[in-house]
Amino acid sequence: MLTEREIESCYLGQFIPLHYHHNMLMDARRMDGFQAAIDAVVFPGAKVLELGGGTGVLSWFASARAEKVWCVEFNPELVAEARRLLARNHGGHKVEVIHADAFDYLPPEPVDVVICEMIHVGMLREKQVQMIESFKRRYRARFGDKLPVFIPEAAIMAVQPLQQDYDFNGYQAPIVQFQEPSVIQHGSLELAQPAVYSVLDFSQDTGETIQWEGRFTMAQSGRVNALRFITKNILAVLMKQGSTIDWLNHYMVLPLEEAVGVRAGDTVRVAFQYRAGGSLPSLQQAMRVECIAVEERSLACA
Repeated sequence: MLTEREIESCYLGQFIPLHYHHNMLMDARRMDGFQAAIDAVVFPGAKVLELGGGTGVLSWFASARAEKVWCVEFNPELVAEARRLLARNHGGHKVEVIHADAFDYLPPEPVDVVICEMIHVGMLREKQVQMIESFKRRYRARFGDKLPVFIPEAAIMAVQPLQQDYDFNGYQAPIVQFQEPSVIQHGSLELAQPAVYSVLDFSQDTGETIQWEGRFTMAQSGRVNALRFITKNILAVLMKQGSTIDWLNHYMVLPLEEAVGVRAGDTVRVAFQYRAGGSLPSLQQAMRVECIAVEERSLACA
């Protein structure tokens, strides 16, 4: 009989179809960002651990410089696929694919770098936060307080009020949408600038509960009927250059149950809370938007 965690893992993405992982290989922004970060952080002779290895590509990037790489994957289909693909690539022999639950696995010796990409927008659905926190507790208990460097090192999350078009050939459908950051979204009217609501530093203790309340001044008139969630992952911090290597997730647009009419200059309060790794509906149900101050008009927000 499956445990509660195993049931949730199946639902929240650990056993997504193989073709989804193949599609990630074709995501140039993701691939380029992680390769650059791994090249910058992994030094010759390093020991590297990847938690949730998927097709093994990030472990293979690390193998170019590392002495040894452990690639941990729980999905048996992906274990077989990673081994198949690594065998086709030069240096793939330096990657040991471990069929194990990354929540339980520890390497046989201390490592210098840990790669973990279980990331969804807003740290929802997948278990990035829980995985890193579980690893740190178990690693410290076995190897002491000095932690390895994490890739990604941090995540910055922001939210933005939108007027979102939900007309699909005349069919009205307020649905969750994912948007390519580099493409102009003609159906999205940005009513205010984004506001940062959480910064996660994976080298520090990170709680699962994410809670925020903030205010926006409307830059233009419209109807707030959605919130756009933005997640920028800091893959590596380049201290000498004073810069970072980043990877921006697709924007996630969640519709509100009730739209809020606003005019330019109005102040709108937004509040929500959710658990990292939780479902999208859990965030949607917690979202609250209200107009609390009206600029130069007596009409109530409607």
